[in-house]
Amino acid sequence: MNAKKPLILVTNDDGITAPGIRALIEIATTFGDVVVVAPDAPQSAMGHAITINDTIYCNSIIIDKGAPQKEYSCSGTPVDCVKIAINELLDRKPDMCLSGVNHGSNSSINVIYSGTMSAAVEAGTVGIPSIGFSLLDYSLEADFEPAKKYIKLMIEKCLTQGLPSGVVLNVNIPKLSEEKIKGIKVCRQADAYWQEKFDKRTSPLGKDYYWLTGAFINKDKGEDTDEWALANGYVSVVPVQFDLTAHHAIKDINTWDL
Repeated sequence: MNAKKPLILVTNDDGITAPGIRALIEIATTFGDVVVVAPDAPQSAMGHAITINDTIYCNSIIIDKGAPQKEYSCSGTPVDCVKIAINELLDRKPDMCLSGVNHGSNSSINVIYSGTMSAAVEAGTVGIPSIGFSLLDYSLEADFEPAKKYIKLMIEKCLTQGLPSGVVLNVNIPKLSEEKIKGIKVCRQADAYWQEKFDKRTSPLGKDYYWLTGAFINKDKGEDTDEWALANGYVSVVPVQFDLTAHHAIKDINTWDL
């Protein structure tokens, strides 16, 4: 690989053959040398899970003939993919990690469940500038062409401007044609949650089982949130930190008689 070019690690949670990651690889190769390490099967909603009670396999694979990058399919989670890439498969630390493009939203509270974002966060914990990309379209036939302009822009700015220490970017792109996307909004995560329900059923053998269902509830009426931006035709960019300390609460808790 050319040491003068940025080394870009690409991963996702939808699996290495998903159209979203293939689109991201195509874009990433215009910026530098690309190595892909991604799950061999869908790993959506795995959050920051890692494999500790099983073995992990990584296999070199060719999916798009003629592509210039090295690719590995991994039996582990998205975070496993990043860990094994950095510690075993790459000969130097990546200059950037790109995760996605996820099929479906990772805005608001979804960021904590997202394997896509957790992969980006994992890379960020070791000082690698990282971006997670998501398109608000769950279909395998999703059209990524309108998103490519904004993906390229965010990669370019991240490479040239850098990111603040301890921060990765969560980028969500609305399901709109290019002419209907109004631009980019840097915003905060909306205060929202999932009102969950379980659909209880009984198997032919008489055992109960459950399907998780529910509704997304956005409590936040602010116009500076990712949910507002996406609903109003903008690409949302939320800086995400992986220091989970609630700094504002330290003073209050120090007043307790401990």
